[in-house]
Amino acid sequence: MIEIPAYKDELRNTWYASFYYTDWQGKRRLKKKRGFQRKKDAQAFEEEFLRTRARSCDMTFRSFAEIYLGDMEPRLKRTTMQNKRYLIEHRVLPFFGDLPLNEITPAHVRKWQSQLLADKVAPTYAKTINNQLSAIFNYACKYYGLGINPARLAGSVGKKDAQEMSFWTVEQFNQFIPHVKKLPARTGLSVLFWTGLRIGELLALCPEDIDLEARTLTVRRNFQSVEGEEVITDPKTQRGRRVIPLPEKLCDEIRAYENALYDPQPDDRLFPFTKHYFRRAMLKGCAEADMDPIRLHDLRHSHAALLIHLGTPILLVKERLGHEDIQTTLRTYGHLYPTTSDEAVKKMDDLMR
Repeated sequence: MIEIPAYKDELRNTWYASFYYTDWQGKRRLKKKRGFQRKKDAQAFEEEFLRTRARSCDMTFRSFAEIYLGDMEPRLKRTTMQNKRYLIEHRVLPFFGDLPLNEITPAHVRKWQSQLLADKVAPTYAKTINNQLSAIFNYACKYYGLGINPARLAGSVGKKDAQEMSFWTVEQFNQFIPHVKKLPARTGLSVLFWTGLRIGELLALCPEDIDLEARTLTVRRNFQSVEGEEVITDPKTQRGRRVIPLPEKLCDEIRAYENALYDPQPDDRLFPFTKHYFRRAMLKGCAEADMDPIRLHDLRHSHAALLIHLGTPILLVKERLGHEDIQTTLRTYGHLYPTTSDEAVKKMDDLMR
């Protein structure tokens, strides 16, 4: 077996790799990397680099994950990409990173899944992490000739949907909201409850998005904090762009809030705060009202439950919430609809009389 060369940098007392490779255009190029403490580290770098260039599945999982992430980055929203990279770097690579891609077996995946469960990761979060691993293997099978997806053979872990959903009735919300003293927080939380907006949609609202005469709110944008930077993006889904009719009392609350602002411009953020501002206001209000706290997103669930209680057809619930497809709405809220079997039999009995 021919030993891969490595070179000593006598000046720095370190090792470096220097070799030629052929790029995607067929051109011969020199690759050089310095700073290795050991000769074998420089040799390992060259070997792994050449495996990667050759699109070989015997490269390390870590190297392949970088190829996968590089391909995904221009195709995904910035926030989606940030979440994907975080999950892979913190939950997947620590276990699989140094293993050769084509030597990972379903047994490896099962052992990793057991570690996830031992860490008491929430079921929905565990499934999300597992899906990221499976996506990498699917990519390797489709584009790099990997024979099997070991994550698929190992089976899934976790649950797609949270087992429990918390929501408030109108009575509970009315019990809570007077205890929120700050006008921006009280108005914002009321908008969440009475419209079903996502928190990011609320934070991106501008005065130009609300027509108080027509009593409508138009969702055009989404607010995200990405690595400490405030970013305005498109809505979460295509259906996220929508016009929501508003109750008259909510229009009055929004009008009072806008009148209290100093010279708001049409494209200014109406709620120039963060998710944590509203979360703190909610926790404080719940404590003063002597109520168990729910999540901000549960106000969206509360709105959906209210619509269903009022007899709103599921398709209209879908449109108001901005879901991409009806299956999402049915999967999330279908169980809140009254049981239909007994009612159907009763109606048939009535018809047969």
